[in-house]
Amino acid sequence: MGTIFVDNLEPQSGTSLTLGASGDTVGLASGATQTLATMKPIFYGTKNGNQNISRATWTKVTTFTLNEIDTNTAFDGTTFTVPSGEGGKYLLFYKQFCDYPTNAGGDGEYSIAGIYVNGSQLNDGRAISQFTSGVYQQDTIVAQMFANLSAGDTVEAYAYLKDANGGSATVGESFSCFGGYKIIGA
Repeated sequence: MGTIFVDNLEPQSGTSLTLGASGDTVGLASGATQTLATMKPIFYGTKNGNQNISRATWTKVTTFTLNEIDTNTAFDGTTFTVPSGEGGKYLLFYKQFCDYPTNAGGDGEYSIAGIYVNGSQLNDGRAISQFTSGVYQQDTIVAQMFANLSAGDTVEAYAYLKDANGGSATVGESFSCFGGYKIIGA
């Protein structure tokens, strides 16, 4: 096996360059990096502070600004906007931690974590709890999905908390997170 030392590879004619043949494995040497196949953009954040949610209404969950990752300056801690030239398939996820007060009752509480794209719900995760009155309740719900997104599309996290007794509940800080990334090769 020989070694070729070059600074630039270009096709002899046309605009296509092929490395290897069908069935071959093309690898990188230990310590080498590549820039062709990157799962970007990436956005992620954990909730910065508790957010009280009124019962029986969809509410946008905000301030995912702790531990934030935003590779393309497209996530403001609440809304991710697909950057120009970055349309494609994305994996999206939202984990919602809910605190119900001790007066929630035992009448069938439930929580829904929703992923919205362009203002419409595309996917959700649900948790239904039945517990005795006077007992403090906590739930964690995960919604995740693949979505084909275009430049300019917006992605947001929403919560729906239901209790027949009324009142409010909290989407909890640090246990709740929201994020996603573009999938390469899809």
